[in-house]
Amino acid sequence: MKLVFAILSTEDAPLVNNSLTQAGFQVTKLATTGGFLKAGNTTFLIGTEEDRVEEVLDILRRQSRRRIQKMPNPNNGNGILNPYPIEVSVGGATVFVVDVDRFEKL
Repeated sequence: MKLVFAILSTEDAPLVNNSLTQAGFQVTKLATTGGFLKAGNTTFLIGTEEDRVEEVLDILRRQSRRRIQKMPNPNNGNGILNPYPIEVSVGGATVFVVDVDRFEKL
């Protein structure tokens, strides 16, 4: 058995949640916050058999897309704000797949 941790944009969460549920996966959804952009994220915990991990990853690839977002450019250390926004890549998913030593449903 495997446990998949998938951290993705809150914007993508409803579509990912629906797709995983329709495929028969049981999902636990947590509200989390990213460190760099201080933006809301959603972390999914998905327990599955090893032979279905690729199916989970395929759903995540299809439903959580990367996109470019403009954000204010931080000052350069001298207290002067740069008036031009910078573009950063957001979205997609960060995924960890770990072994489960024991699973019980009580």
